[in-house]
Amino acid sequence: MKLLPDGPLYRALVISVLAVALVAGGYYLYTGVIREDLSCATGVERRGPRHECTGVTDGRYSYAKPLDQVFARIKAENDSVEGKNPATIALMIPMTSDNDAEQREFVEQVQGAYLAQYRANHRANGKQPPIRLLLANPGRNYAYWRPVADALVKAAASEKENLRAVAGINISLRETAETVRYLTHDKGIPVVAGPMTADDIKNGADNTYPGLARIAPSNTDQAKALGSYGADIKPAETMVVEDIREGDNYLSTLRETFRKLAAGAPNAPETFRSPPDFTQEANLANDFHQMVPDICSSNATTIYFAGRPVQLRQFLIELGGRKCDKHYTVVTGSHASTLTVDEKFADQWGALRTGAGITVRYAALAHPDAWGEGSTEATGGSKDALRELASLLREAQPGSGPSIGPGTLSDGRIIITYDAVTTAVAGIRNDTVGAVKMPGLTDVRDSWLRLHGTNRVDGASGWICLDQYGNPHNKAVPIVHLDPTTKTAVFDRIAWPAGHAPDANCSISNGG
Repeated sequence: MKLLPDGPLYRALVISVLAVALVAGGYYLYTGVIREDLSCATGVERRGPRHECTGVTDGRYSYAKPLDQVFARIKAENDSVEGKNPATIALMIPMTSDNDAEQREFVEQVQGAYLAQYRANHRANGKQPPIRLLLANPGRNYAYWRPVADALVKAAASEKENLRAVAGINISLRETAETVRYLTHDKGIPVVAGPMTADDIKNGADNTYPGLARIAPSNTDQAKALGSYGADIKPAETMVVEDIREGDNYLSTLRETFRKLAAGAPNAPETFRSPPDFTQEANLANDFHQMVPDICSSNATTIYFAGRPVQLRQFLIELGGRKCDKHYTVVTGSHASTLTVDEKFADQWGALRTGAGITVRYAALAHPDAWGEGSTEATGGSKDALRELASLLREAQPGSGPSIGPGTLSDGRIIITYDAVTTAVAGIRNDTVGAVKMPGLTDVRDSWLRLHGTNRVDGASGWICLDQYGNPHNKAVPIVHLDPTTKTAVFDRIAWPAGHAPDANCSISNGG
């Protein structure tokens, strides 16, 4: 018996029905599975070929396992101020990396932000408004800054969210400059940059980034401090080793700075080019291996290294294997602090020995001994501010209740981010008086103009006295060196961009 019809017309109909079913099924698969998979959590989406989870969260979603503990503490603190009309600050930094040392840095910066939030809510004599903290991850090297910045713009426009400042901004890149320009110039959102040191992402008379405040000494200020520390260095005994990769503001300003310090050196700079992702090694160990004989044959004993931490580590390893019997001092920028947590450098500390070894010296953004109990500086910083941060960190460590995870003040990352968020809090609360319960964005932006003199911020990294452009005036610069015995950065002394400490009022002269 023939139950089903046959023939070309029937077969064509079957094929059409199957095609429609396949298309519908594919659409269901796309909408029900693939599209849904793009969401990591509310406000957080997968982006790019690495499927990075980027976006904005209040702590309920953690971008990486090492962040779990501190994110949980932030979520709890945010919950505690819900319904109390809090002002919101967003910490905007990349929060995930394949590089373990870099990931640890991100964790410490989040820890610093949390400690500043906790202090504002629990150790400020009830000052208002309470502070809520958002965690904004723009992805590796700020690759997805625009959609994340747009989410922050919405939070600033929302009366429920009341975003009043963005803090963090920790890497000096072209994308960083675009982020800051968009937030400040285009959208009127105040920004407090933390460990950002490039000279060309700051305000001057042109006011390119209206509403930007910076709290870390710039590369030029670091160089002035290093220059005063090493005033006896002869240019004829120096050489510059520099990364010529483009699009990295930290590198470009560091190159310019070190070329000035080495003006008159008999040898042209030795150059190399790091990969687009500067956390990758590529084959640069080869390049550095070939450089070393030329360095040995020169008169140089001081090397100014303009490069990022991975490349610094590769260079030091190759220089450590040199055949010549000379001691070298390698002077570099603040990002060298990463070496203290770089596991790939763990077995190489022996190269940093006395005698015919290597001394690595750099201008740190912050160091706990700069304003520790043994500090003899009369002005420019506060022992009390550092002491309070240290106590906050101790209370948040394992064994002291709910923990934010292990953290240390020694590399300065917690300190500088704590100070960035503390400065944002000061800007918000300085305008919360009388009937004003929630300052506007313009009010907060204009508050940077008053954070100097007796209204300075007593940061744990030193006094933060902002000039009329929002830049730190004569900020303390701790000069440190890497110690192979303790495998930490050891404090040498404070140096000052102006060549001397500020006066007791942190006065800024008419000429700057």
